Amino acid sequence: MEETLKQIGHINPNCIKVVLYGPESTGKSSLAKELANYYDTVYVEEFSRSYANSKKKNNELLTKEDVLPIAIGQMKSENEQLKKVNRLLICDTDLLETKVYSEFYYNEFCPEQVKKYAQENTYDLYFLTYIDTVWEADGIRDQPNNRLQLFNRFEQALIDFKKPYILVKGRFEERLNTCKKHIDELLKEAH
Repeated sequence: MEETLKQIGHINPNCIKVVLYGPESTGKSSLAKELANYYDTVYVEEFSRSYANSKKKNNELLTKEDVLPIAIGQMKSENEQLKKVNRLLICDTDLLETKVYSEFYYNEFCPEQVKKYAQENTYDLYFLTYIDTVWEADGIRDQPNNRLQLFNRFEQALIDFKKPYILVKGRFEERLNTCKKHIDELLKEAH
């Protein structure tokens, strides 16, 4: 079970991995797609979105029992995409995000193995997306009134787990340029 939550680093040990991370409706998916296109690489989609949509079609709600399957699906996607890149992998979320949401929605509950690999899996940089965007309903998002509280939880998790991060804010182009600047620096350092 635990192996399904672990990064498979030996596949591509020199790959730079960045995560778009933060509350819902802060532009993570749009940034991930645009960055992947710009750097001619692949990105890891947010598995929980397709999982939640699937449950919604069956008139089912997400429960705490869904946290582990979501985490496993996210890491399976990440490890598969890692096989397809040379230098850069862009992740639209990670297990730390799964942990934060689990604890928010399920009264501080999160499976121990998700916590463990949220800590142990490594990324070169997190882009923490700020809440200075318009919240957009999409049938899955449901927290238009708790954005600051969620943002603070996300940032605190980065601090607690000692993860390297950059705050990304402003209009889309400003956010994109901030990400590009820092990714370019990581790529340059890796040479």
